[in-house]
Amino acid sequence: MAEASRTFHATLFSLPTFSPRFHFKLSYSHSHPSLHLKRARSVQRSISETKTMSLNTTLPWGCDIDSLENAEALQNWLSDSGLPPQKVGINKVEMGKRGLVALKKINRGEKILFVPPSLLISSDSDWSSPVAGHVLKQQNVADLPLLATYLISEANLQKSSRWSNYISSLPREPYSLLHWTRSELDRYLKASQIRLRAIERIADITGTFDDLRRRIFSKHPHLFPKEVFNLVTFRWSFGILLSRLVYLYSMDGKVALVPWADMLNHSCEVETYLNYDKSSQAVVFTTDRAYQPGEQVFISYGKKSNAELLLSYGFVPKQGTNLNDSVELPLSLKISDKCYKQKLKALMKHGLSASQCYPIQISGWPLELMAYAYLTVSPPSMSKQFEEMAAMASNESIIRKDLRYPEIEEKAVQFILDSCESSISKYSKFLKESGSMDLDITSQEQQNRGVFLKQLAVDLCTSEQKILYRAQYKLKRRLRDMRSGELRA
Repeated sequence: MAEASRTFHATLFSLPTFSPRFHFKLSYSHSHPSLHLKRARSVQRSISETKTMSLNTTLPWGCDIDSLENAEALQNWLSDSGLPPQKVGINKVEMGKRGLVALKKINRGEKILFVPPSLLISSDSDWSSPVAGHVLKQQNVADLPLLATYLISEANLQKSSRWSNYISSLPREPYSLLHWTRSELDRYLKASQIRLRAIERIADITGTFDDLRRRIFSKHPHLFPKEVFNLVTFRWSFGILLSRLVYLYSMDGKVALVPWADMLNHSCEVETYLNYDKSSQAVVFTTDRAYQPGEQVFISYGKKSNAELLLSYGFVPKQGTNLNDSVELPLSLKISDKCYKQKLKALMKHGLSASQCYPIQISGWPLELMAYAYLTVSPPSMSKQFEEMAAMASNESIIRKDLRYPEIEEKAVQFILDSCESSISKYSKFLKESGSMDLDITSQEQQNRGVFLKQLAVDLCTSEQKILYRAQYKLKRRLRDMRSGELRA
């Protein structure tokens, strides 16, 4: 994958049936991921601890994010382990990233890669330390934390592990938001809602580690020494998993790391994905365009917004290329509302809260957002409709009809517009300040990192602000039409 650079009625970041990448399933309400992760008791504590540890710890495995130093060893090992001759090879691509490029002409509709099941890393993989694996499985550890621990265990064995050549090719510190410090998140992403998602995800991972440490690691220190199994290594392994796990629909939904295939980069202009091919008994993908020798070969990581791509993979697509891009608009009930408690009760009944975020795309916004706006501006005289509005505001509602309340529609649209313009002002302030932002660096390495992260943030905020400007235009036009209609009447 590209480490360095790396809808309306559906959950914004839900897992598509054929998604090539496994990822957190998040709802409009920012509920925690449904992957058996434990929320840390203190988000601030967990992130500050992680920041301190990451600054003082260098992992003894992996490689630099754009390195090709282990590429030849990886390819040789894969060939010796059953990978057939390939039409693609690892090489440097745009901006110094790694990727797979065509070695020969590849036709549109051609199946390539053919990674055998024996090279997949999943919860069923054999442990080099069988006792450690047995202890975790005895404790019914869920697949994702189990795989995270497995990856650390195998990485620590280095040359003694079957997977050493693969692990040596993994980035030591990718640029996904899991590896941004709290100060970097606060500094560069203060305008975007993805900052809060990153904080929640880091807290979830930290909470999961704390749970494993308390229940298992501390009771078996000879199997899980703290020098190896700690928050830094756990965050690294989760970062690898969340950016590289593949959902294999044809293998009964198996989730696995697929060495070699995970070197493929994402393009918003392709729709092909990885899957298990039963006829060839291997993981393949079918190209949806032709490639000439030397061209980089792409797959799709799924229909994700720019923010989600930055969160998990550490890159933002080029401006205007991502047709699935969206921005989360925060909305809140007014505490001064006489019906605040009654409205909150109706929302909570449907799994919502007093503050919600809804996705807006260039093409429009979801019915759920409009329903939430109706509820927010509705007067006491409409209390009998609170329940209906709250049900529609939830993406879990089985009701799928376009509710309309003409008597409060103008107020609802104005409420959305006010929220939209409030968000626009935050983006404008950040983008204005970013030009003269002090990077606060003490070394060349930090300077390079600071410049890169700031550019990622600027690219993200520019794309999200563009969507908000489009929404602002549509809302203003709708209000104008509504008000001119009143004048004509």
